[in-house]
Amino acid sequence: MPHSRLRLAALSLSLSLIAGGAQAFKFSEEEEKAKGEDQARAQRIGQLVSAPCKKQLKNQKIMVVIAERTSNGFNTTQSRYGPHFQAINHRLRALGLKTYTQEEIRAQIAQAEIEAHFRNDPDAAINASKKLGANFILRGLISTQTGINPVLKINEVAVHMGFTLVSAGGRTISNVAARDESYSGTDTLGMALTLVNEQADEVVARLYNDYCRTAGAK
Repeated sequence: MPHSRLRLAALSLSLSLIAGGAQAFKFSEEEEKAKGEDQARAQRIGQLVSAPCKKQLKNQKIMVVIAERTSNGFNTTQSRYGPHFQAINHRLRALGLKTYTQEEIRAQIAQAEIEAHFRNDPDAAINASKKLGANFILRGLISTQTGINPVLKINEVAVHMGFTLVSAGGRTISNVAARDESYSGTDTLGMALTLVNEQADEVVARLYNDYCRTAGAK
């Protein structure tokens, strides 16, 4: 083989090795970045749940209700949101807080009374809370926004899930939000569940921290 062809082959091999090394380096960088983000998140969660919580507060009962904002108002059919409810509820219980099951809530509170918690009807909400004996109410509200992605020119759906913890008397204790976007966008309820599962640990940790620090304050 002529020297020029040998040099060309060697150069081609070197470029391939460099490109492969650069790609491996890129993957390594992304893995390290993801690992760092996971460690930072775990540290934040650990700090949040380390907040001291009075035994009196841990013995208070929290009612968790979830709804979805629609063009006609709110869908508050609690059985529709079973997986979303469980994702939050079992984490609250794991932190030592007392909550109701969905069955207990449905047995004691009418659908219209649950809806009152989401349409800012304080009197009806307070009456519903008293009926169940709840000291605090955690409302989870799923809302979506649709549009066209300006770059990809395809349908885009943004899903937002906000959590508001209030006392039975209506005092706001905490507000925490989770948000994500999808370009496939028809199963918004399933997307909301994915969003909750991905962010539930930190969402509940923030709610817990706010609850333990401020719920007992007058």
